[in-house]
Amino acid sequence: MPYAAVDVDGVLADVRHRLPHLQHRPKDWDAFFAAAPDDPLLPEGEAVARRLAEDHRIVYLTGRPERCRRDTEAWLQQHGLPEGRLVMRRQGDRRPARVTKVELLRRLIQEAPVDVLVDDDVEVLEAARTAGFAVLPADWMPRALDEQLTLADAQQTEGRT
Repeated sequence: MPYAAVDVDGVLADVRHRLPHLQHRPKDWDAFFAAAPDDPLLPEGEAVARRLAEDHRIVYLTGRPERCRRDTEAWLQQHGLPEGRLVMRRQGDRRPARVTKVELLRRLIQEAPVDVLVDDDVEVLEAARTAGFAVLPADWMPRALDEQLTLADAQQTEGRT
């Protein structure tokens, strides 16, 4: 079966309650990631993951660092999301999400076709599309402009999620 790659933050997990940790200098990355187990589930993302799991192997492709693996796996299980492989950013990898995720997708296609990437980051979506991957924009988590800018900075400038 082909893969369906599904992002976690902003696709399945509502991260808005954690963003205040990143809106001041210095950014409190420890607090940001420590609060991840409390993320509410986004019902639209859950529905997409369940639908894709019917005829795909799910890969949860997240920009979260490897040190968050245990919490992320527990969160996925707690919310009863489809079984799937969790692929995370290597510890210390601060490249933009658009670079790391396309690299990870290219690794995955060495194993099986990747039919679709579901992500909320427009730069990741564009890079994946340019690299030849089909994408599904996850636009269901409403965000204020300051929240959009905070997430874009965390994903593309800071390379942290």
